[in-house]
Amino acid sequence: MLAQVLPRHTVRARQLWDLLKELLKGVSVGQAVEKLRLPFALESLYHLLKRLRNRLDGVRCWLGRRQKEPDSCQSDPLLQTLEHLQSVFREAVCPISHFQVVFQQPFMG
Repeated sequence: MLAQVLPRHTVRARQLWDLLKELLKGVSVGQAVEKLRLPFALESLYHLLKRLRNRLDGVRCWLGRRQKEPDSCQSDPLLQTLEHLQSVFREAVCPISHFQVVFQQPFMG
């Protein structure tokens, strides 16, 4: 249950993961928000993504302890990290939640 919570954020882990999956598909943030019908202001989600980008070094460090980063055709470090997260937690419905359980670290810091 607690793995679904992003400490100090109103967005749940699954909601963030659904948004990030859409970004991996090449969908814009605005289009993803519309498609997923997320109940958050677009500006709030842009701010959340900015915070996540600032946290990528920590996330990548933890993921690297578990598995080497896969080859990627992505040029965006955020998307590369998402691919790495997916490969580490391949079987997970929500890799963000699994990250928090396995590493006992909040995904968003």
